[in-house]
Amino acid sequence: MQPLTIGPRATSSDGEYVGIIVTEEVRHNGRRLFRKGHRIGDDDLAALAEVEVPFHAVRLMRDDVHEDDAARRLATLAMGPGLIARGPVQSRVNLVAERKGLLRVDPAAVLAINTLADTALFTLPDRLCVLPGKVVAGAKITPVAIPERALAQAEAYARARPRPIVVVAPFQPLVVGVITTEGLEGRTRERFQETVRRKIGWFGGSVLRFDELTNDAAAVARAITRQIIDGAQLVLTGGGNTIDPLDAALLALPMVGASVVRFGAPVHPGSMFWLAYADTAGRAEIPIFNLSSCSMYSKATVADLVLPWVMAGERVSRADIAGIGYGGLLDRDMGWRFPPYEAESVEETED
Repeated sequence: MQPLTIGPRATSSDGEYVGIIVTEEVRHNGRRLFRKGHRIGDDDLAALAEVEVPFHAVRLMRDDVHEDDAARRLATLAMGPGLIARGPVQSRVNLVAERKGLLRVDPAAVLAINTLADTALFTLPDRLCVLPGKVVAGAKITPVAIPERALAQAEAYARARPRPIVVVAPFQPLVVGVITTEGLEGRTRERFQETVRRKIGWFGGSVLRFDELTNDAAAVARAITRQIIDGAQLVLTGGGNTIDPLDAALLALPMVGASVVRFGAPVHPGSMFWLAYADTAGRAEIPIFNLSSCSMYSKATVADLVLPWVMAGERVSRADIAGIGYGGLLDRDMGWRFPPYEAESVEETED
């Protein structure tokens, strides 16, 4: 870039100022003539002649990329399925969710892109539930232009990644079976079933049925098997006592060939959470996890963090659950981490 100072009432008979980039806001008689980053065109020459004070600009060299074009390219290299690009607005291009789903961000890739000179890629945290219209990421550069080689380096890095840097993975319409052993009655029973149906329905899934059983391991095992045979792709168990070594749901897991991924979670509330997968012949593994008493009705527990992963078709690992511990103190200020069960879309301003 070649820095320039444009004098007052500048005139250009041979078009010498056409194409220069204004690097500060230029005003005249209380109104803005040019914003920062504006590229002077033929139509701007008359206004340029009105400016009464000097201002700064740059002339781009052959290998310089204007900030608007650079932001578009940065956004494109980061954008995966489920997103659309909007802008630039103030030389920033936003990535916006075009569907309800689970936001997946590659933090290592974001860090690598941002270590390049003058590039800025910023996102929401990984694994948030997002709605259509949600701004989930933005891209821009710091100066008014950037060398082509820097953008080419970022694009080559992104192409070499195993998956896109930012994706909105769609939720799957899973069929969910529910088993309770707590003997719920009356309004408590109705509230529990309504809450589960509402949450599963928000992801596009459906409840196969609610099986209400006594605290008997063999009965729970039979119910899990029947639900899987009848089409359940996820089984939730409600109630029980996870610190009891004779808890029926826990004892039923080996009876149905299920392997426990993790017992307990580094989180509060919901530390008594457990997750297992049942191995079914000829079919995908079936996830089974518990809804402790607190997570039967609340959305501020670990169950509501893991449920979106499962509903997006992810295979949840022991490391995934262990990683919840960072940020696992789920106080009332953590509401943004949980699925917005009360909404279906969002409309955000992008200025």
